[in-house]
Amino acid sequence: RRDRGVAMLFLIFQVQSRWYALEASQVVEVIPRVQLREIPNAPSFVSGLLNYRGIIIPVIDLGIFLEGKITSPYLSTRIMIIQYPVQHSRTSQSPDSNPTQPDSPQHPNMQHKIQYLGLIAEQVTETLERSPADIIDPTLPTQSGHYLGGMLLDDRGMIQYLGMDKLVANLGSHALLGAVQRSENSAPRSEFQEHPNTT
Repeated sequence: RRDRGVAMLFLIFQVQSRWYALEASQVVEVIPRVQLREIPNAPSFVSGLLNYRGIIIPVIDLGIFLEGKITSPYLSTRIMIIQYPVQHSRTSQSPDSNPTQPDSPQHPNMQHKIQYLGLIAEQVTETLERSPADIIDPTLPTQSGHYLGGMLLDDRGMIQYLGMDKLVANLGSHALLGAVQRSENSAPRSEFQEHPNTT
């Protein structure tokens, strides 16, 4: 177990009847499922592209990615909008780039920019507050699924913690973002359905 510290808030959800959790601080918004624009030749777990408040982001079906089965379209099925930092080389940035964080002390020529990703799951309706000490580390780490963290326990049973940084790296985020850029440049923005809460 980890050292006890300040309580953390988790967003919990189901993937093929199994419970998972993400840190709520990484979740920007939870929105209803909307029609997505398909990406030709994309991996099966990539459901498509979403126009989220004017930003084109890839959306991943966690049912396919984690369990090999498409997520069912229940009323509780939602798209979780996740934010994560991506490092950019100062020399490779365009003049109008807008990094959100300063240079890293370890990598003075690198800057961070926030990117977004959509995750489809079921039963995205509740949160759970736990101390970091309540996350039970697995005793049998595996080479595959290294993005899976420890377990949380409550009356639902075992809840698997997902480490977003490792999950994004495993998804091949740079390739996905490249596909987003190509699709955005090759198609009119009107082809992308904007989610209904956009202002």
